[in-house]
Amino acid sequence: MQTHEVRTRRSAEEFPRSEHLAWKIAEIAADPVEVTPAVEAMVVNRIIDNASVSAASVIRRPVAVARTQAQAHRTQRGATVFGIDGTYSPEWAAWANGVAVRELDFHDTFLAAEYSHPGDNIPALVAVAQQLDVRGSDLIRGIATAYEVQMDLVRGICLHEHKIDHVAHLGPSVAAGLGTMLRLDPETIYAAVGQALHLTTATRQSRKGLISSWKAYAPALAGKVAIEAVDRAMRGEGSPAPIWEGEDGVIAWLLSGPEHTYQVPLPGPGEPKAAILDSYTKEHSAEYQSQAPIDLARRMRSRIGDLDQIATIVLHTSHHTHVVIGTGSGDPQKFDPDASRETLDHSVMYIFAVALQDGEWHHERSYAPERAHRPDTIELWRKISTVEDPEWTRRYHSDDPAEKAFGARAVVTLKSGEVIVDELAVADAHPLGARPFEREQYRNKFTVLADGVIAEDEQQRFLTVVDSLAAMKPGSLDALNLRVEQVVLDKAPTIPSGIFR
Repeated sequence: MQTHEVRTRRSAEEFPRSEHLAWKIAEIAADPVEVTPAVEAMVVNRIIDNASVSAASVIRRPVAVARTQAQAHRTQRGATVFGIDGTYSPEWAAWANGVAVRELDFHDTFLAAEYSHPGDNIPALVAVAQQLDVRGSDLIRGIATAYEVQMDLVRGICLHEHKIDHVAHLGPSVAAGLGTMLRLDPETIYAAVGQALHLTTATRQSRKGLISSWKAYAPALAGKVAIEAVDRAMRGEGSPAPIWEGEDGVIAWLLSGPEHTYQVPLPGPGEPKAAILDSYTKEHSAEYQSQAPIDLARRMRSRIGDLDQIATIVLHTSHHTHVVIGTGSGDPQKFDPDASRETLDHSVMYIFAVALQDGEWHHERSYAPERAHRPDTIELWRKISTVEDPEWTRRYHSDDPAEKAFGARAVVTLKSGEVIVDELAVADAHPLGARPFEREQYRNKFTVLADGVIAEDEQQRFLTVVDSLAAMKPGSLDALNLRVEQVVLDKAPTIPSGIFR
């Protein structure tokens, strides 16, 4: 990897395009380096993972709304929308499928200086691949690039400290991935990356206070915008430049300002794009920083015994966990039984309480209104708080995979005065966890979440197809779509008419 210094440049300063971060990303995207077998296997795993969570979310209202919007953009030749027949304009297919993937907060994650869900790249690349009859091997190459670019930006540039949403890294990564997949030249990719970044910067209010379904829509919009940006760039349109480093650019006015220098790592020429191997999926449908606390709560249940005897629980954890999903956020909604599912998903206090009581975490039952309103749950929930521990913060930001951790130490004080302490650094499903996810676990997650949603023969057809993704010929990628049982789709909410018909 090569580390690049990225800072604001005055308009009068000599700053050749070859030094622009967007150009360096374009060169990486255009580098025809081969995909390693390990990366290829992980790309397949993540396509299975996205299908799993899409099956689980298919009749939820935000997903049904996005699907209905896409259905208004049917084309004779285009991309597929999860669960249904027909072909649709690729940017709208990417939109609908992106919402389905993101809705339950149940797919992969990478955490460093910034947050990310790099699986959000996949719907846009698959949609364009279907539209343009791309080979399976080129789709894999594009996904590897998209993961690499997003995750390297996440390693080097923090957005949330300036209240900018993490999808500002996703727009450029989708554009770069599309550039690789379509074998575009650096000039075209450069323009697309700049446009995509310019159009996908937004505030983090979508993940603050009363969190709405827009949390699922935001990444899907970034993918849709990036597809449109690549289309314009392919037709010869340019972009604002330099987009990150300009005097009125992203760093100067949205991030740390003209005096700050960011260190962004990127692969060197000919270096394989392997970042996807550093990302991790979720066993539980909850914000990633609550994955280890869920497993910790399940482990501590037997030691605690009678939960009514708990006086307080303090979770010692990282700065990120404390301020995003803990009491450090200052959000009273995180203790509100009437809060939205999206808000409860970002309350580690609620999540730890329910995991302690139930000994499990379920993507529907654990968030049900009647579950959140149980009096004993509310009582336990309000006994839980978080504090930042500098050591957990240090480990969160560590570059050493053996040290990097997203867990917590739980200090449970009983009414008797007895104190029970336990800690867990990484979730059980993490590559370094007690039960790391391999292909078997990805397939199992799919069959569990697809049960009762997708017919068994359709499930097996998909798993067989995706296993041979690298060998799939041009025009065959429509087979990656899954058909949902009509009786299931009929259970989706009725969506009122809008502008698109």
